[in-house]
Amino acid sequence: MSTGSGERPKRVAVIGVGVLGASTGWNLARRGVRVVLVDAGRPGEGVTDWSFSWVNASNKTVSRAYYELNIAGMAEHRALAAAVGPGAWWHPSGHLRWADDPDAQAAHLRTAELLADRGYRVETLTGADVRRRLEPAVDVPDGTPVLHYPDEAWVHGRRLVGSLVEEAVASGAELRRDTAADAIVTGADGSVRGVHLADGSRLDVDAVVNAAGPHATRVAGFVARDLPMRREPGAVTRLHCDRVPVHRAMHAPHVEIRPDGDTSVVLHSRETDALIDSGAAPADLARHLHTAARQVVPALGAARITRTRIAHRPVPVDGFPSVGAVPDVPGYYEAVTHSGITLGPVVGRLLAAEIVDGERHVLLKDFRAERFAE
Repeated sequence: MSTGSGERPKRVAVIGVGVLGASTGWNLARRGVRVVLVDAGRPGEGVTDWSFSWVNASNKTVSRAYYELNIAGMAEHRALAAAVGPGAWWHPSGHLRWADDPDAQAAHLRTAELLADRGYRVETLTGADVRRRLEPAVDVPDGTPVLHYPDEAWVHGRRLVGSLVEEAVASGAELRRDTAADAIVTGADGSVRGVHLADGSRLDVDAVVNAAGPHATRVAGFVARDLPMRREPGAVTRLHCDRVPVHRAMHAPHVEIRPDGDTSVVLHSRETDALIDSGAAPADLARHLHTAARQVVPALGAARITRTRIAHRPVPVDGFPSVGAVPDVPGYYEAVTHSGITLGPVVGRLLAAEIVDGERHVLLKDFRAERFAE
């Protein structure tokens, strides 16, 4: 096992127990590592619970390396569902996308052609096909092209984190919730030696994983590291329905919609996110999303807005994940990325292998934390 100093770490603290921290901690614990999971709140109730939670690679074609990492993320979810059971978190029901703007629709079709050439499963349906075969409640014009990605999924993030934490604790991990990390202690050689918590306690550890999501820059600062992040707030609204009228995640014109259990639907929109900095209140953002959603699914007109939150996405400044060791601080690792739902399980497995075996996987070559070295 390697902390970067050649010594075997006795104990690892994972700071932040969203999907990335829980996945990393679960993988470490099942490999026999003594793990302490540290969360300022409750596991899975931060950004993980307030994302669109869509497992995909169809929206990740900006670079081939990033696409391949997300393909691996999709496969890892299927393996994870087999390992821990799908429970109520795993929903491999596919995804639909269409637009009402000709330029946007043409761009979607070009992406679909690129993906099909790579062997990614996609089919082009019409609105009439969608209502007949997949989503009877969706109001999409008969002749509108609709892309159907059958291998994509959505995840109930909080339930996934709960399952991973429960299994990690059963394997010997310790959970410290409702207390934030206040400092990382380093030795004379610069290597990690401990973590101070806000409750006044200290954890003696040999390695730390910074999986603190939107607070990752603060945690990086504990070891005098500058981790540059984008500011990307996003508004997510939940609706209560007597019966959820949709069966899968979808990107419709002006709004994203997915189920969230038997009586709940999640809404998000980049267009609505653009209103956040104008000073719009969360209630106004929620009404904006609800109005857009009922244009697509009229049955949602009877649904009731229950909760809305503005969450800050953990996006490193270049838009890509920051994963792995930082050589200047032996024992310090990062697991920080947007698309955490898709990437959490695979990043958790690969990072655990790096911590235990020193293995630097080729999938992470372009996304290593050391690229942000001062």
